[in-house]
Amino acid sequence: MSLAPLASASAVIQVHAWAAMFALALGVVVLARRKGTRGHRWSGRIWVAAMLIAVLSSFAIHESRTWGSWSPIHILSVTTLVLLILACVAIRQRKVQRHAELMKAAFYNALLLAAVFTFLPGRIMHDVVFGPAPETGTGSTVPIWVWVVSGVLVVVGGRHLAARWRRKARTDVAAPTRP
Repeated sequence: MSLAPLASASAVIQVHAWAAMFALALGVVVLARRKGTRGHRWSGRIWVAAMLIAVLSSFAIHESRTWGSWSPIHILSVTTLVLLILACVAIRQRKVQRHAELMKAAFYNALLLAAVFTFLPGRIMHDVVFGPAPETGTGSTVPIWVWVVSGVLVVVGGRHLAARWRRKARTDVAAPTRP
């Protein structure tokens, strides 16, 4: 692992990557902590700010081009921006359940799914974690379908594990202890 590829990238890519990594780490903490507390509210605000930095900076990144200057990852950026706005509106309207669902959707779909695509060969974060892709001329050593399936499994599995963890936490609290 070497941060050299990220350090040599443009400033907007560095801002985007660091904001996304920070949001990913803080998002795990926010999801794991007790909800409704002052700490949760402040952590959530900081998380939204980090996500906004990551999303808005992504619109200035045009390394992968599918439709002119845009790529499918930009669809995730638009989706994330909409989810964040709707989640903030929901909590202002005291629709806590809706807020929670939207925030989880933003976390799982935007951060985890985007992270999978971030590690595609030829991308900067792939080079940071795995080293430069081999220059064989035959393309990726890992087929694109493996990355897509992996992304779906991460998102679906993450949601399943989080739901299971929450159910277990509720049953642990609800179960009376015997002396």
